Amino acid sequence: MDINLLRSIVTVLSFVLFIGIVVWAWSARNRERFDEAAQLPFEQQD
Repeated sequence: MDINLLRSIVTVLSFVLFIGIVVWAWSARNRERFDEAAQLPFEQQD
């Protein structure tokens, strides 16, 4: 196996993983959880 082929495979797999993370982060079923987490720093502690 040539080193350039291995580098190409790793690059493609990294890109696919990146796209998967983006799709997961922008999915509608995670929106409510992320919105709640975004508001945590602004909540008042009693």
